[in-house]
Amino acid sequence: MADDRSPASRSETMRQVRSRDTSCELLLRSALHQRGLRYSLRKSLPGSPDIVLVKSRIAVFVDGCFWHGCPDHCRRPASNAAYWNRKIDRNMSRDQRVNKELKSAGWRVVRLWEHEIAECPARCASLIHRIAKSRLAATT
Repeated sequence: MADDRSPASRSETMRQVRSRDTSCELLLRSALHQRGLRYSLRKSLPGSPDIVLVKSRIAVFVDGCFWHGCPDHCRRPASNAAYWNRKIDRNMSRDQRVNKELKSAGWRVVRLWEHEIAECPARCASLIHRIAKSRLAATT
């Protein structure tokens, strides 16, 4: 389907797409806080994780279904397909590279799709909580 918006209108829409503090990130942070987990928003680690649990060395990424190529929900645009395919494929390659970098530095990487968090933030927070407890227990 062709884009029915002017370039200026499309540009304005794309400027409004948030790259941090998204609704899914806020939902997950709230669910983690309710479980007593304290986190940081450090961006100094490779890949700039969305949430960092320093004590348990967990880096959490909230991946947007479109931008990171969710196999269930990513619908790659038909218009300008070559550009979008390259863009999404590069994002997916970068995600894999960042995972390897963090793991080799002793971090546990948790990647959650935005649809998983939107469906049940409590389940996602419980997963992170279980991982944090097991990592902390392993260090004592």
